[in-house]
Amino acid sequence: MDKEQQILEYIRMNPFISQQELSSKVGLSRPTVANYIASLIRRGEIKGRAYILREESSIVCIGGANIDRIARSNQKVDFHSSNPVKINESCGGAARNVAENLSRLRCNTAIMTCVGDDKEGNWILNEIKRQGVDVSQVWVLPTERTGVFITLLDQTGESVVSMDDMHIYEKMTTSMFEEKWSYIVSSQGVFLDTNIPKECISYIIKRCADEHIPLYIDPTSAAKTSKLPFLLDGVELLLPNRVEAEVLTNMKIDSIEDCQIASEKIRERGVKQVIITLGDQGAYYSSSEESGHLPSFATDIVDITGVGDAFSSCAIYGIMNNESLHNACQWGLASAALTLQTEESISTLLRPEKIYEVMQEYS
Repeated sequence: MDKEQQILEYIRMNPFISQQELSSKVGLSRPTVANYIASLIRRGEIKGRAYILREESSIVCIGGANIDRIARSNQKVDFHSSNPVKINESCGGAARNVAENLSRLRCNTAIMTCVGDDKEGNWILNEIKRQGVDVSQVWVLPTERTGVFITLLDQTGESVVSMDDMHIYEKMTTSMFEEKWSYIVSSQGVFLDTNIPKECISYIIKRCADEHIPLYIDPTSAAKTSKLPFLLDGVELLLPNRVEAEVLTNMKIDSIEDCQIASEKIRERGVKQVIITLGDQGAYYSSSEESGHLPSFATDIVDITGVGDAFSSCAIYGIMNNESLHNACQWGLASAALTLQTEESISTLLRPEKIYEVMQEYS
């Protein structure tokens, strides 16, 4: 990598980095770094301080976009009686959340999903469009209801029980994705969740592998993990949580050593890189070049909704920007800490400079 590209990569990681810091990192004098930056600004690659990079990232997020209804109990949940709760309603779905998160990270992002021709579907489309995500590839199905996810949280913010009505995704077919493949193939990467039908998942995995399109997959839930085919050749990154990793490997994961074994089993199926998220115990990452465990960043917990999607988004962002898997995992942990601090599934603080600030705080 030449010096100019190195400078761009460090600015991408920290838009507020000083010229003196850049000088130390790339092994050039500060005046020489200043000349490089001036040249990059003249060419429109960056736009002043904090250095704002020209938008080049492009990713299509395929999967769920639904309404999240979160009921929070202010006392211990009693399953045999009425429970007083506070209900919050927001737009959700793994693909939708990841798309908005990546857009907030200043990536050019599109979503490919389906919604009903109802007020919930219109709300989702308007909201995600407002966040700068391209919704031109969304199917609006007039006879179907937009998906809904409902969860009950106890007084600590932990999920007690969750339910979803996602029947609308069963209407998606491989031919629908085939018709839109020219749009998918023009992207620099694809994010996929497992809300869509099994045959569609297999189709997308195979075509992305055949056409060398980086593919990032979140298994979404233990029940939906079984939709993934055994062979996962070409998958750039798989992001299961502990329970999903247990389903993928048919083994119990009780320790970091178990995470190592499970990651190796998953990679034997063709996945290039694996991150197993472990809740408040952090995350374990593994590839052919590096592996290890990182603890979570300590923070106040308001609501866990959307935390996994935030982690996935920022880990993907790191990999798309040529970070090591270790650093990408740190990006994910920092974004998870930010998201835990809000009742919304998307943190309004999610910006590269804020995430870098959190990473510095815990380094």
